[in-house]
Amino acid sequence: MHDTQTLQLSAIGHLYRGHHQWLVGWLRRRLGCPHHAADLAQDTFARVLVRRDALTWTSDLGGGKALLSTIAHGLMVDHLRRAALERAFLEALSYLSDDQVPSIEHQQVMLETLVEVDAVLRDLPAKVQQAFLLSQIDGLPYQQIARELDVSVSSVQQYMTRAFSACFQARQGMSLQ
Repeated sequence: MHDTQTLQLSAIGHLYRGHHQWLVGWLRRRLGCPHHAADLAQDTFARVLVRRDALTWTSDLGGGKALLSTIAHGLMVDHLRRAALERAFLEALSYLSDDQVPSIEHQQVMLETLVEVDAVLRDLPAKVQQAFLLSQIDGLPYQQIARELDVSVSSVQQYMTRAFSACFQARQGMSLQ
């Protein structure tokens, strides 16, 4: 191993030993669940392993708590957002008759797709998100979306182009991985 890699792994080990328990407690207080807290703490350290360059940031700040809490906060927000989506999805399924409920496998694919679309949409402006959802979920025509959002039809067209472009780019990025 290179000396740099050895130093990085040593720094990660030190960070883990020094802050793992603190991070689990920090997450537990926010999530109310020790199991999710432990999982997210491990995910946080996995991110640190992947992004070893972040370790220079910790030394610049004089400690690892800022780095760990920043990463963990992002993961926690993603976790809570996914849980909310899953609850809404399961609620929507509860309105279907037994013969309309998709298989467990199909439900899982649908939920993963919802999570992916949500991740793409959250980076877009609110009106773009609203136009996309009104079109794709509610099935509204562009003229009605324009009235709902109090914008022109050409604005709705631009919003939809932007949303579809973001979805396409995200899909392309996934297929390249």
